[in-house]
Amino acid sequence: MQLGITQVALCDPDASRVEQAAAEIAVRTTYADYADALQTFQPEIVFVCTPPVLHVEQSLRAVEAGAHVFVEKPLSNQLDGIDDLIAAAERAKRVVQVGYNLRFHAAVSKIKSLLEQGSIGRVLWMYAEVGQYLPDWRPWQDYRQSYTARRELGGGIILDASHEIDYVLWMLGTPTEIVCIADHVSDLEVNVEDCADLTLRFPDRVQAVIHVDFIQRAYARKCKLVGSVGTIEWDYTQNEVHLLQVENNARQVFKFEANPNQMYLSEIEAFLQAVRTGSTSNASLREAKAVIRVALAALESTAAARVVYLAEDK
Repeated sequence: MQLGITQVALCDPDASRVEQAAAEIAVRTTYADYADALQTFQPEIVFVCTPPVLHVEQSLRAVEAGAHVFVEKPLSNQLDGIDDLIAAAERAKRVVQVGYNLRFHAAVSKIKSLLEQGSIGRVLWMYAEVGQYLPDWRPWQDYRQSYTARRELGGGIILDASHEIDYVLWMLGTPTEIVCIADHVSDLEVNVEDCADLTLRFPDRVQAVIHVDFIQRAYARKCKLVGSVGTIEWDYTQNEVHLLQVENNARQVFKFEANPNQMYLSEIEAFLQAVRTGSTSNASLREAKAVIRVALAALESTAAARVVYLAEDK
């Protein structure tokens, strides 16, 4: 395979689903039972791609079986068990990486670099947005059966669109206050919020607004950062980052190839590199916990109609 992995097994309790996946990637070894797969196949690496309510439990079982873990986002729909997973990974010296692939998008990486270089001075505020019509996400599946549409599986747009929360925190740090308005505003048959606006306050008076929804009929993903001496703007659909620096009224445009698959390859390559080198800091796991704390605070804020204050994580 392209990433140099030659021994692969698949596990899914749905026989038709595992058969289809096995045929697509030419895998012969399949399992219906997760415990059987861990014991019999004895994997070095496990990819956890189940609904969020199962992520922590299944990742913990994989770590306890001696495997490194790549787990899809969001890490969970609650904080329970995350610290146990972190502790277990540290004891076993296993890598656990969470799939926030936007960190590996060339444009997002460029924005992070520009901030670190001080290109716009002190950041004052940031806006991030993502929206896409849920039935278009996975056209092969009835959207009503997806975990995104179902609270009991850990769905809802705040958790499922937590890529935006992740990269905002990656760029700005940990917020101290959160206020959120979220609701089920469309006619889609879901039991979760489908539209949300989060307002975050960070130390040093920095503010951010994150808009997420699964009701826009045209795909949208973009962000804007305003600093004391400049502005950065990114539009995913245009494959460009714009940097405006006020002092010399200079505008630079950084263009990127339209190859979304590259960021997925890059994140898996980074994960495999960490496995090979034994780099078990598990920063990704701890940062993913911070994202869950923010997402849960947003849900609490909208339910109670109040500001939620985030205490320092112990």
